[in-house]
Amino acid sequence: MTLTLSKCEKLPDISKPRWDQNTFQGRMYHFFSTANCLNLFVSNSKLEKARTIVLEYQQGNYDPNMTVEELWKAKTLYDSAFHPDTGEKMFILGRMSAQVPCNMLITGGMLTFYQKLPHVIFFHWINQSFNAIVNYTNRSGTHKSDDRTLFLSYCGATTGALSCALSFNFLLKKWKTAPPILARLVPFAAIAFANAINIPMMRNKEFTNGIPVEDADGRTMGFSTVAPEYAIPQVVLSRVGMAVPNMVLGPMILDQISKTTWYAPSMAAPLQTLICGFMLAFSTPICCALFPQKSSIQVDQLELSLQDHINKLPNPPKVVYYNKGL
Repeated sequence: MTLTLSKCEKLPDISKPRWDQNTFQGRMYHFFSTANCLNLFVSNSKLEKARTIVLEYQQGNYDPNMTVEELWKAKTLYDSAFHPDTGEKMFILGRMSAQVPCNMLITGGMLTFYQKLPHVIFFHWINQSFNAIVNYTNRSGTHKSDDRTLFLSYCGATTGALSCALSFNFLLKKWKTAPPILARLVPFAAIAFANAINIPMMRNKEFTNGIPVEDADGRTMGFSTVAPEYAIPQVVLSRVGMAVPNMVLGPMILDQISKTTWYAPSMAAPLQTLICGFMLAFSTPICCALFPQKSSIQVDQLELSLQDHINKLPNPPKVVYYNKGL
């Protein structure tokens, strides 16, 4: 679209994503653009320029010769690198655009080297370290976890993942007739279990301090401790869903490839990594899109004190919105 802003009958509303977030398709398009791993290679100067364009546009200041497409490109870069609540630039490994390349390498190693104890410990440690960074970077609201919380959630998830992986490996060795494919699926079980530990622990302050809830115009109505009860399970389900294709289907595909005449054991790591990368390129944005980023909740489902506060406002809303995190 080459239309310039000066010729627009109605200026684009960039306070919301480019695509309709009330539909799964719209959310998927949004995350395919923001989770694009190519965004990682954008320089800090371009990111700051995109931020300036977005923030000034929101204040009514813009270059009338800028095209609509250029404006949306700036908004895409802004969304990919800056936190939606705080506006802070996110640590590069914690951005959703880092999910595919980082998880591709980690998961490829985890699924290839799953039999020896040192390998299991190493890859689960690396994976949970990466997950801790992602969970903290993409936390909802403005809460900052203290060092103790970060350490405990990190240790809890790592211990949980290792316990699960080692327990399943032990049981499978006892089960002499177990199909070989089951051993390849142990890392998935460990990851699913770890996510159920890591994310709630990392974001535990949201259960005590609450997360911001807003009306349809973006005005903060207060902080809710009920909203996290909906937000965090959604994030856990999305994260587990991301892992299903590459950690369940991937090993099954490699298991079939390993039975061919041209296969050699030295091909396992690169093949598994490439399969993971291909599947993650699709599962990451698709599973991020399972639930709206700005999810809604009925006011009468909130805690009574917040209900009373909202209902005393002029023209109180019936529905409020919260950022579920990623």
